[in-house]
Amino acid sequence: MAEEATIDGSSLAARALSIHGVQHMFGVVGIPVTSLANRAMAAGIRFLAFHNEQSAGYAASAYGFLTGRPGVLLTVSGPGCVHGLAGLANANANAWPTVMISGSCDQNYYGRGDFQELDQIAAVKPFAKFSARATDIGLIPELVQEVIRRAMSDRPGGCYLDLPSDVLLQKISESEAEMLLIKSQKISPFSKIPGANSSDIRSAVSLLRSAARPLIVIGKGAAFARAEDSLKKLVERTGIPFLPTPMGKGTISDTHELSVTASRSLALGSCDVVLIVGARLNWLLHFGETPRWSEDVKFILVDVAREEIELRKPHLGLIGDAKKVVDQINAEIKDDPFCFGRSHPWISAISKKAKENTAKLEAQLAEIVVPFNFFTPLKIIRDKIIAEGIPSPILVSEGANTMDLGRTVLVQTEPRTRLDAGTWGTMGVGLGYCIAAAVASPGRLVVAVEGDSGFGFSAMEVETLVRYQLPVIVIVFNNDGVYGGDRRSPQEITGPYREDPAPTSFVPKAAYHTLMEAFGGAGFLARNPEELTSALTQSFSARKPAVINVIIDPYAGSESGSLQHKN
Repeated sequence: MAEEATIDGSSLAARALSIHGVQHMFGVVGIPVTSLANRAMAAGIRFLAFHNEQSAGYAASAYGFLTGRPGVLLTVSGPGCVHGLAGLANANANAWPTVMISGSCDQNYYGRGDFQELDQIAAVKPFAKFSARATDIGLIPELVQEVIRRAMSDRPGGCYLDLPSDVLLQKISESEAEMLLIKSQKISPFSKIPGANSSDIRSAVSLLRSAARPLIVIGKGAAFARAEDSLKKLVERTGIPFLPTPMGKGTISDTHELSVTASRSLALGSCDVVLIVGARLNWLLHFGETPRWSEDVKFILVDVAREEIELRKPHLGLIGDAKKVVDQINAEIKDDPFCFGRSHPWISAISKKAKENTAKLEAQLAEIVVPFNFFTPLKIIRDKIIAEGIPSPILVSEGANTMDLGRTVLVQTEPRTRLDAGTWGTMGVGLGYCIAAAVASPGRLVVAVEGDSGFGFSAMEVETLVRYQLPVIVIVFNNDGVYGGDRRSPQEITGPYREDPAPTSFVPKAAYHTLMEAFGGAGFLARNPEELTSALTQSFSARKPAVINVIIDPYAGSESGSLQHKN
C-alpha cells in the first residue's frame, strides 16, 4: 500500500494564508522562512521581496489601509523580527490591519544561544494587539486564522505569529493537513463592527441641527471604512463644511465647494459643534484644546473603539463603524432634513476665508522661482497629476517641508490616494508605501514626493521597483539634507569636530537619479521648470520605475515644517 503524502510546516502555513484570503506578502527571506515564501508563491500568493524588513513592514501596513485586508509581513528570526517591529508599530499607531510572521529559533535549543535566538513574543508585545507562537505544526492553520481575525477586529492593528524553525520542518499527512485547514475555516471570522446606539444618533443630529457653526472632520479611519459616499451625502444634504485630516484628504474631493482646508485655522477656532469621523483628538487635531479650538466647542466623536471615547471624553461619543454611523445619521436626518445654505453667515464667512487664502496661495504658486523653492516644483507636479484625470495617481509623501507644503498644494480628488507619515509621524515609509500602493491598486500610477532625507531611509528599494516593474515615479526634493543642509550659526560651529559636516547636511546636490539608473530604471535631473516638466511627461507616459532628482535651494522652507516648535 502506497505511503500517504506528507506536508511540512512551511507548506501548511502557506496554504492556510491562502485559504484565509491573503493575496500578497512583503518581506525579506532567509533562514528559516525562505521555503515559506516559495510555498506561498506556489499557493497563489504574490511575494514581494525587499532589501530591508522596515520597508517591507511599512508596505504591509499601508496595504492594510488601502485594501481593507491585513497586509502580511514575513521576516527571519532575531534581528529580522526586530527590524520588522517598525512596520508592526506603525500599523498599530495608524489602526491598519497587519500581520507580521517571523521564523524563530529551534524550540529544542531555546535558552542555549541558538542562531538568532530571541524571545520574540516578548519583543513584539508592546507593538502588537495579539501575538501567538505555533509550538506544533498542527496549530498553524488555527493560529493563521486567529491573527488575521484579530488584526481586523474592533480597532484594526498589528498582530504577530511566531513560527519556530523546527515547526516549519515538521510534517503531517496530507489528509490531516486538509482536516486542519477545513477546521480553521469553520472558526468564526472577525466580528463586524456595529453601528451606534439609536438614541445617541438622535442626539448627534439634534446637536448638528441646532449648531450655529458646525463642522465635519474626516479622518483616515473614515477612508478605511469606505465611508466616502455616505459622508458626501451628509455634507451635501446638510451644507455643513468639512475638513479632512492629511490622509483623510480625498475622502470627499479637495475641490468640493464645502471643503475648508484652505481656512483650517478659522474652521477649528470658530466652530461650535464638530462631528469627527474616523480621526482621533491627538496632536494632528491639537488634542481638541484651546487656543486652536474654542473653549465651548462640542465634539461628537465617531470611533470604533470604546476606549478612545473614554480617553477623549467628547460631548458625545458614537461607538461604531464610520460608514454605518454616518449612514445612521443620514437616515435620521431623512425624515426631517435641514441645510445650512451658502448664505448662512457661518458658511459665507468660512468660504470667503478659504477663497482668500486659496487666492494668496495661487499667487505664490504663479511665481516661478529658480533655483527652486518648494512651491514652484510642487505646482508643476500638482498640475501634472490633475491632468492625469480619473483614476488619479496614488500620492505618497514624506519629509518635513516637502510633506507639509505638499498637503497644502497637492490636490486629492479620490479616497485613499494619499499616504504620508501618518499618526506616528514615521519617516522612511516612502518606498514601502509606494510598493504597497502599486500592488494593491494595479493599473494606477504611484507618485512619491519625498524629501531627500525621507528618501534616504529606503532608497535601496528602488531596485525592488525595477525588479517587479512597478509603475512608481519617485520625485526627490533635494535640498542637501534634513530641513535644508547646514543651517548652523557661527556660534554652533565650534569644538574639535567643527570641520565635520553639520548633523543635518548631506552631500550637496547628490545625484540620486543615478541610483535608479544603476538598476535599469529611468533617472532624471530637474533644476528648472523645463527639465521637471519634461521628466514628468516622460515618466508619466512610460509608467515605469523612475527617480526625478529635483534640486531645491537649501535655504528655501522652514526648519522643520509645522512641528518647528517641537524641535
